[in-house]
This record gives sequence, structure tokens and C-alpha cells, in this order.
Amino acid sequence: MKLTEESMTVLEAGIPQLARGAFERAFYEALTQSGKVMRAVNGQLVETYADGTERVIRSLHPPVSMKAGVRFTRKDTSSA
Repeated sequence: MKLTEESMTVLEAGIPQLARGAFERAFYEALTQSGKVMRAVNGQLVETYADGTERVIRSLHPPVSMKAGVRFTRKDTSSA
């Protein structure tokens, strides 16, 4: 079966909804298995417990703006 451009566009439009469902399912599965989940909420690192309580661990650094196509190299700090 060959997909047309239109049918691919329709399928691709559903990707965000599929991803949202997958993340939600993974969140609840992790919460069920370990009893707590770490997540970023409004610039804070928050630990959420299965009973619904939350604890702020620390503030997160603000997001860094990046230009598309920029490459970074990592310095090797193991050889001193």
C-alpha cells in the first residue's frame, strides 16, 4: 500500500496526540512502580509521590536558546 502525501500529512498530524498519551502512560506507570516521579514544573525540579503530594527539589537553570545547526564539542576532562 502506497501512502499519498495527503494521507501522510493526516497521519503526521496525530503524532502529538500519540506522544502525549505515551508520556502520560509512562508517567503513571513509573509512579505506580516506584511510588515517585521527578519532573520539571515551572522552572522547578519537583518530586511527585503516588499519594499526590509534591516536593520541590531545586530550581532549574533557565532554558538556553539555540540556533538550528550549531554544533558543540565537549571537552575531555578525564585526562588531566
